[in-house]
Amino acid sequence: MLGRSCLDWHATSHPHYVSRAKSSAPCHPKTPPRHISAGRELQWQFVFPATRTRTDPQTGRRFRHHLHESAIQRAVKDAVRRAGIIRCATCHSFRHSFATHLLEDGYDIRTVQELLGHRDVKTTMIYTRVLNRGGRGVRSPLDALGRQR
Repeated sequence: MLGRSCLDWHATSHPHYVSRAKSSAPCHPKTPPRHISAGRELQWQFVFPATRTRTDPQTGRRFRHHLHESAIQRAVKDAVRRAGIIRCATCHSFRHSFATHLLEDGYDIRTVQELLGHRDVKTTMIYTRVLNRGGRGVRSPLDALGRQR
């Protein structure tokens, strides 16, 4: 379940989980008491929730945290194997692909740097070597006119 279908599933199943008191995102410890129920609202739920709930030892409230990163890494590894892809592909491959596509689509290197959370632009510049388009890397502003509709 990815993207829009995942969010749709959350929207339809969320009332069921709330009614059974099984779905609540943890609130920050300094959340005012009048907003403590915010963790039960749909917009505060994790997109990839954990399968099990946990109980806060101090308050006794049940929470559903996010899915652990190792579970997603395992799912990607299994999907790559089942698809018969011979090359090494990991979750980090998606990060590289995302950055490369942004640069191919003409996004500014500083924007990509900020999205990836790089401190130094030199780290982000690695992705420009992958492009290696020579003179084709320069686009006229008129090229974009044909794509807008």
